[in-house]
Amino acid sequence: MSGMIGEYVCKLDEKGRLSLPARLRAQFPESAGSSLVVNRGFEKCLVLYTQEDWLQETSKLTAVDDFLSPEIRRFKRIFTNGANLVQIDNAQRVLIPKKLCEYAGLTDEVVLSAYGNKVEIWSRSNYDTELLVDAEELSKLAQNFHKQVGGSKEA
Repeated sequence: MSGMIGEYVCKLDEKGRLSLPARLRAQFPESAGSSLVVNRGFEKCLVLYTQEDWLQETSKLTAVDDFLSPEIRRFKRIFTNGANLVQIDNAQRVLIPKKLCEYAGLTDEVVLSAYGNKVEIWSRSNYDTELLVDAEELSKLAQNFHKQVGGSKEA
């Protein structure tokens, strides 16, 4: 799903089913079929991956030796905890497990934020709070990001 973009406001029904917008579904590779992986995000959101992208993410974990590091083992355990394979049904919906809905505070209105190889699933209120930023903070975030990716010029 690399190169995905878009922000979509959607409804989660009482059973935890989320309708995937057509413009978002059109960005899924054909090879994804009808199966996706949903997992906890680092913030109070969920992250949706194709199975292929999920395997790439978890291969990064297995590449790190954890034999002598309880912290690395714990991170791996926590990161993968809650990952679920979900099926896109005939109505183009996915059923989000209740435990994951509770983690992210998903009730009725959700925001799907697509970028790169993932789609974040946020409660509307958590998403709005996450994006509250003034120009000065945004500038600092951009500068820190630029430093992390090896940039040499000021942002």
